[in-house]
This record gives sequence, structure tokens and C-alpha cells, in this order.
Amino acid sequence: MSHLSPLLVQSSGICAERGEGSWLYDEKGNRWLDFTSGIGVTSTGHCHPKVVAATQAQVAKLVHAQYATVTHPNMLALTDRLYEHLPKGLDAVAFSNSGSESVEAAIRLARQATGRTNLIAFRGGFHGRTLAAASLTTSTSKVRTGWQPLMAGVSIAPFPHAYRYKQDMDQCVTDCLNELDHIFATECNPADTAAMIIEPVQGEYGYYPASAAFMKGLRERCDKHGILLIADEIQAGFGRTGKFWSHEHFDVKPDIIVTAKGLASGYPLSAIAASRDLMTHGYPGSQGGTYGANAVACAAALATLDVIEEEQLVPRADKLGQQLLTHLQGLQKQHDCIDEIRGMGLMLGLEIVSAPHTPDGDRAGKLLKHCENNGMLMLRCGTQGQVVRWLPPLTVTEAEIEKAVELFDAALKET
Repeated sequence: MSHLSPLLVQSSGICAERGEGSWLYDEKGNRWLDFTSGIGVTSTGHCHPKVVAATQAQVAKLVHAQYATVTHPNMLALTDRLYEHLPKGLDAVAFSNSGSESVEAAIRLARQATGRTNLIAFRGGFHGRTLAAASLTTSTSKVRTGWQPLMAGVSIAPFPHAYRYKQDMDQCVTDCLNELDHIFATECNPADTAAMIIEPVQGEYGYYPASAAFMKGLRERCDKHGILLIADEIQAGFGRTGKFWSHEHFDVKPDIIVTAKGLASGYPLSAIAASRDLMTHGYPGSQGGTYGANAVACAAALATLDVIEEEQLVPRADKLGQQLLTHLQGLQKQHDCIDEIRGMGLMLGLEIVSAPHTPDGDRAGKLLKHCENNGMLMLRCGTQGQVVRWLPPLTVTEAEIEKAVELFDAALKET
């Protein structure tokens, strides 16, 4: 650790030597119930046997087949398997390694296909740390600080954070859409706007879902002005919210989907999906990369889809998410420091406060340290680290949820 960059600070003191299901172990055999899932990555749990078997078999056959040079069976099969889960008409897929890379691929495609320059992102969104992705990110200032000037042509519109604005959701949506129209009139002419990019359920900012009315309002404006709608499904996609894609909750179809995290159960792989027609309007050479669609990562993704389908993990996330939500609502009634519970499925956040609408990141940090000391690993998010994330693997058991709630209740009582 002495030679690791001091900027790479871990949120816990754990050195994980192995993982199994919902559990992490250190070299001494101590174990922690992992309710982080590697920030939503290990959605099939740590080292799911089917994912392990698939990747072990692939390593012995072919590790790297550079996909701008040759194709390979796993990549071709994965495009077909993803197509089965994509909205109708999104029939072309391009791969990268990380969420940030695929966000940049999506906005590059949007600009090239439309011939327009401007982009609209939404306040509180997290889209990555690379230059263009950071230019779209406003979840916390640390992603942008010291990195200016960022990419030009980006306008930030309000997201319906009803809790933050102290409004009911309907009024908040109306105000946010009105403000978006004002942005069109004052700084970002629709005729110059290539795309809007949104997390249908925001992650890093504090687990805020959008609403059907808001998403439909965006779709209507995109259709009216010829603007593309990009759904960033990097954290909320792949079953996490109780539907395969989080935008499905709102009955809105995007033009481009970005996916990563849970796609390959821990192997680096990301993708964008769009219609074949839209893809053909990108420029030659604008998609690709040395390691994109790595053969082993694609094998892991195929096995991940097998597990999701065979174990019914999407409806299971909805069912167990309801179980977890009920328990957390019970804790909320007992503890005034829980001001709001937000999210969907197995992606829930607790707003920790010292008084109503007064974020308390210090208390949230103490709660997580207490949990770590007693065998559970969790994460925080929000502008002040005041939101406790509940992000277990989709394979989590009912008994493990009960155990996690019990440990968190003890932390609430003892900190």
C-alpha cells in the first residue's frame, strides 16, 4: 500500500482477499456482508459459480481478440443476447471498457449523427471522470475541481429533486420542465442541441428516481426538436431497480442506452446501444479501443445474463427491494435521523440528517464505520456524504437482508 497513489483513498479499512456471494473475506478469514457490490458491479454476487466457470474456460481458449481487427464468438453472441433485452428498434451495440468511455461514445455518436454540438445534462447526474463525461457530471464538485476548462457546449438543467426543493413531485416536475424550456430560450437553442443525457434513477447524487411525467416531458421535447435522448443505465440498469432497465419504470424509450457495472459481474466491459440507422450516422473510426469487447469479459457477460434469467434476478430485485424498503421504513419510524428513503428495487438510499433537511455526513460516516466494525460493508453518497446506500448483490438472500437491517439498527442505536 505504501506505493499506491495517496489520491486513491478507500472508504473502509478492509483488504479483501476473496469473495463469495454476498460476503467478502480478508486473509485472516474475517468476513463482511457486502452491501456495496463493488458500487453495483457484482450484481450476481462475488464469484458466482457460473460466471467463474465461463471465464475460466475462456481464459484457456482466447483472452484477447482485438475487435477492430477480428470478431470472436462471445462478442457476437453477446450482441444478440443484449438485443433480447433492449427496447424495440435499438438493434446495434458498441463495446468499451468503462462507463465513462461508453458515455463519451454515446455523446460522440449523438453529435456526429445530428450534426449539432450542444448537450443537456441534469443536475446531480454522475456520468464519469474522463473529460467529456466529467463535463456532464454535477453530482459533487470533486469530479470537476481542478479539471477546468471542461468540454464546451454543455448546459445543466434541473432534475426533479423534490426532497431538496421541498416540493411535492408534481410541482417539482412542472418547475423543472419549465426551467428546461427557459434554458432552450436563453442558452441552448434546440436547433443546436444534439442530445439530453440522464440517469433515470440518479446514483451518486443520492438515489433520486425521476418520474414518469418528467421522463415523458423530456421525450416530448426531444421528439419535437429532433434531439436524442440518452439513458445512462450504468448503475441502475441490468435489473438493479426491479426492471431490466430503470427507464422502463417510466414508460419512455431512449434513443441511446449506456450500460456497464452489472453487465459482466466485475469484468471491465461497457456498451452503448442504439438503432442501426443511428449508428450508421457516426463517423468511421469513432468507435473502438484496444481492450473493448475483451473475450473473457464477454464470456462473463454472457454468463451474467444466464444467471439473471435462470435465477429470475430482475423480479427478485423488485420483491426483495420491497422487503428491504419495508424494514427501512420501520427503522425510519424509530430514528429521526432518517429523513427520507429513496430509490427503487435493490438500489435504496437513506438521507441521514441532524434535523429535518439538514444533511449529516458525519453521522452517516459513523454509522458505516460501526457497521464495518461489526461485519457489514456499506457506502455513502450525496453532496455531503449524507446518503447511506443499500446496494446488495441481486442474489442476496432474505436472511442476509434481515442481518443487514439488524446490523444497521444496532449502529443507529449506538452511534
